[in-house]
Amino acid sequence: MVLPLRWRAAQGQKDFFVSEANAEAVTFLDGWSTWPVPAALLIGPAGSGKSHLAAIFARRSNARLWDDADRVSSEEALFHAWNAAMEERRPLLMTARSMPGDWNLSLADLKSRLAATPRVQIRSPDDALLEAVFLKQWRDRGVEAPADVTRYVLSRIERSFEGLARTVDALDKAALSQQRPLSIPLAREVFIDLDFEG
Repeated sequence: MVLPLRWRAAQGQKDFFVSEANAEAVTFLDGWSTWPVPAALLIGPAGSGKSHLAAIFARRSNARLWDDADRVSSEEALFHAWNAAMEERRPLLMTARSMPGDWNLSLADLKSRLAATPRVQIRSPDDALLEAVFLKQWRDRGVEAPADVTRYVLSRIERSFEGLARTVDALDKAALSQQRPLSIPLAREVFIDLDFEG
């Protein structure tokens, strides 16, 4: 029996790859001192690097972070955090997968504050970012993905951060359970199981 290993994602600035998909978000956060209010929303799909980029920003600016603001359990707590950012002039960066208009909020005061909050989006990954994220997810696990495997996998997977994460997880589980290295034959078998074209 192979027990799943715990791995920790590298969250340093040097570990964050900037591409066309996220360059606008990086520039926006770099210019935080010019925001009209000391709060902002960083919006993007799951696995897009929102939390990673937010952590880099927080270390640099002493910001407060509120991850997954679109799934907030206490609207009042988020409302008070927004007000505290105004009073203390300490930035509040909220991450979310969707725009505030899609959050189904009931607190009118929070809705109005979020409407006044500047926002930026991380777009769907371009090829360069998809490759960088693929390689990083393997490095976080202590594995250097071979170039031929990288090309093979990236030419066949769903072009999304979530699709990439699912694929890496499936490959990693298969490699660990079968005690095999990451290879094209292993990827081909996993893709058959995932119902991908191999």
